[in-house]
Amino acid sequence: MGDFDKNVFINCPFDNDYRQLLLSIVFTTKHLGFNPQLTLQCSDSSTTRLAKIVQLIESSKFGIHDLSRIIAVEEGEHARMNMPFELGVDYGCKQFKGGKHSEKKVLILEQEEYRYQAALSDLSGSDIKHHSNEPMDAVRAVRDWFVVGELGTGVAANRIWFDFNEFTADLEEKLADEGHSDDDFGRVPISEVMVYMDKWFEERSS
Repeated sequence: MGDFDKNVFINCPFDNDYRQLLLSIVFTTKHLGFNPQLTLQCSDSSTTRLAKIVQLIESSKFGIHDLSRIIAVEEGEHARMNMPFELGVDYGCKQFKGGKHSEKKVLILEQEEYRYQAALSDLSGSDIKHHSNEPMDAVRAVRDWFVVGELGTGVAANRIWFDFNEFTADLEEKLADEGHSDDDFGRVPISEVMVYMDKWFEERSS
């Protein structure tokens, strides 16, 4: 689980439409020196998903929660309630567990400003950031949150975005060298992409 003060629980959709947003958030988190924690990294079938979520939340000082999929878009589609539920678990951990958990910090993301109020009016007055489904906007929101609330200063969002695109291009080339097809980039497990990210950062720092 690593260091509580550096761990960041990331609660967001895992569908293909959200993939680039997720990767941009994970990359930004790593770029700023923090450790993203996702349930996708846990492969123990003997542990329930909820138990994994609780474990990750307890081990993380920070939580990034994207509520952009809580409102159904198409007729017959159900709203996704996992994200607000996990936000509630994180909030409860901060409020009731005590000790170091009272220092937990939370970033809430949405697709559009104020849209969340239609489904979660209890969050009215909260400082919620929106990304308009644009990975660059997600990079800026996550970067600014860490800088303002924790770091005090940090590398510019434009630099992180440039590095993210450079990493993406390097990864596509590496996957091709390893025998993957052109379509594989969108199917490589997120946990595996995170390993490639770590190697990329290591090579850049050496």
